[in-house]
Amino acid sequence: MKNNHISEEKRYRFKDVITGLSAIIFYLIMLLSQLIPLQLMNIDIDNMDLNLKIIYLLGYEAFTLVVMVFIFHEPLKKMWQDFKKNHRTYFNKYFPLWFVLLGLMMISNLIVSSIVGTDISANEEAINTIFEVSPIYIYLSAVIYAPIVEELTFRLAIRKLFKNDYLFIIVSGLLFGLIHVIGSSTLLEYLYIIPYSIPGFIFAYILVKSKNIYNTIGLHFVHNGVMMALQVLVTILM
Repeated sequence: MKNNHISEEKRYRFKDVITGLSAIIFYLIMLLSQLIPLQLMNIDIDNMDLNLKIIYLLGYEAFTLVVMVFIFHEPLKKMWQDFKKNHRTYFNKYFPLWFVLLGLMMISNLIVSSIVGTDISANEEAINTIFEVSPIYIYLSAVIYAPIVEELTFRLAIRKLFKNDYLFIIVSGLLFGLIHVIGSSTLLEYLYIIPYSIPGFIFAYILVKSKNIYNTIGLHFVHNGVMMALQVLVTILM
């Protein structure tokens, strides 16, 4: 009986690893090959109609989202039932951590920007540029698509790979920070991995404690939504 129990645990562990790796690999492939279908069709991306480009990008992200949800459909169903029953408890317990997140990000951003010599990271500058061209697209992408797909990738998928709580929080946070600073023009700009990793650490901690991904998705929604609302406000005032 004991050997059968161990074998069953190994099968579940193997399934978890395969699921986690599949989600991460799929996410990276979709992230890195976003424009390849257009290139294969010999479409001039630079001269492509803006509305068509937005429709294409939204469709691409919708496909990515659907596949990611499909990969995790079983745990998502179970967690949703738990979230419906306990959402008020979760909110009272974990929402205050968002203010901790904001405070730590603001402090670290100030320190890093003083070292690097730039007010914003390359990632934030790119988002602002896209926002000026297509605010609706960047809002949908940042506030709806990113919270779901990034939480499924950097929290749920990585959790499948690392069962040790501390190791999971560290790896999840650092990889989340890294994906937001890749492509920085100088080595110093990679210091922005610090403020970007902070929400990754806190979201990972919340997943460890609550064992429910909807808590981190919800806080990610709130965080990105507030940031984009502030960007709209700044744009109006300017």
